[in-house]
Amino acid sequence: MMQAAAIPRELEDRVKRELDSGERVLWMEQPIPRYFTAMSTSAFVFAIPWTAFAIFWICGASGFKLPDFGKGGFSLFPLFGVPFVLIGIGMLSAPLWAYRKSFKTVYVITDRRAITFDAGWTTTIRSYPPDKLQNMHRKERRDGTGDVVLGQRLWSGSEGGQQTQDLGFLGIRDPKAVEQMLRKLAG
Repeated sequence: MMQAAAIPRELEDRVKRELDSGERVLWMEQPIPRYFTAMSTSAFVFAIPWTAFAIFWICGASGFKLPDFGKGGFSLFPLFGVPFVLIGIGMLSAPLWAYRKSFKTVYVITDRRAITFDAGWTTTIRSYPPDKLQNMHRKERRDGTGDVVLGQRLWSGSEGGQQTQDLGFLGIRDPKAVEQMLRKLAG
């Protein structure tokens, strides 16, 4: 079995429970955490002015005067800004949540299929039998790491536009070798 790094016992146990009788693991790896956090960087950057403006708005709605922040009168109106501050805090913490998620995610190739275990509040397990591996493609970074994309998830955005998310083995160490294993499995 080709394995790049030690997998936590909890994840190994989850993989074993998913396997069919007689199914053998050929390869198992977790994503590289820094590539998971890179995907959430745009939310973080957007959150900086969002949160700053929301806090500034609450202060202004409370009656604070600039530049001395003299106290204004009491009003419930500034509380309307609190959800925006909370959303901003959520976006600011997106890289942290993505980083944590990478430690609960594992990718597996067996002698019968490819499996992804994407964890978060819940675990999504996707199984790709050989016939579902026909349209895969590889994305590589300059350092040799990358993704083996097995499919895409499509959904409609808030303004009706289509949004896509790559599914597969994302942020792995040797995508070329993994793609070759998957192509061999797809036969």
